[in-house]
Amino acid sequence: MPLKHSASKHHMDAADKHHEAAKHHHAAATHHEAGDHEKAKEHASKAREHGEAAVTHGKKGHEESHK
Repeated sequence: MPLKHSASKHHMDAADKHHEAAKHHHAAATHHEAGDHEKAKEHASKAREHGEAAVTHGKKGHEESHK
């Protein structure tokens, strides 16, 4: 059974947010290796924000798929 459009959108948004989180994790690691711990903390914080948003969108997608 295909997912409803809104569920698919939430899942795609979740994937996009996971991708953004991964980019920030990579940047945080790069800055950490370079010794710029302040920039590393900033990117780690953004990674957490995007990760939390990804979970939220994933849950919404799951809920929509069961309506």
